[in-house]
Amino acid sequence: MESPTPVLDLLFPRRCPVCDRPVKPFGALICGECAKVPQPVGDSVCCKCGKPVAREDEYCADCMKMRHLYYRGAAAFHYRSVSGSLYRFKYDGRREYSDYYGREMAQVLEHFLEELGPRHRPDLLVPVPCSAQRLRKRGYNQAALLARKVSEITQIPVREDLLARPKDTKAMRSMSALERQNNLKKAFHVYGNGVRLKSIMLIDDIYTTGATIDACSGALLGAGAKEVSFLTLAIGENDL
Repeated sequence: MESPTPVLDLLFPRRCPVCDRPVKPFGALICGECAKVPQPVGDSVCCKCGKPVAREDEYCADCMKMRHLYYRGAAAFHYRSVSGSLYRFKYDGRREYSDYYGREMAQVLEHFLEELGPRHRPDLLVPVPCSAQRLRKRGYNQAALLARKVSEITQIPVREDLLARPKDTKAMRSMSALERQNNLKKAFHVYGNGVRLKSIMLIDDIYTTGATIDACSGALLGAGAKEVSFLTLAIGENDL
């Protein structure tokens, strides 16, 4: 698929989300030789969170141990196959990565919705928000960039004004599942009545333990949402 902004690409060459060099061939979203590096999650996944599982398993180890507030979830790629790319996307200003990753997420979403059926098609896409402090530091919310691209392709409306993260929370990379849950208590707030009786799909960059998605889901369901599901760019294994 060609880039939607070839003139800008000529002036400011688009970087490949895998090798981070100017994309070859010109106008593409990812280098031809790099396209096989991101590993799709595939079809053998947990029936709740969408983590990869053995073909004979219905649920992953995490979902067999804990109850989640969201309905279902899906992801595009194995985390380890895109971890370096994801870091650059979040912290090194590589906003253009969202064009490729958003396109891949949209394809996963359409397949996911075929499986779930039309009654579970979301009314709105809602990106997981970051705090005002992190937004100022980073300059953008990577989840919002992904949500906009998915919305552009699927025509499902995206709303960035409904869910907010009023306070900055601690980084959770080294936290246990319980510590993550405690860290995110009352971290998210819903504004207005825009989610009432709506089916919401949260959009984020990565799913690990589910603490962030559950915290967002709790806020949305508490504000009257009918159902909450999620779609992420990457998903970790149970030992992540």
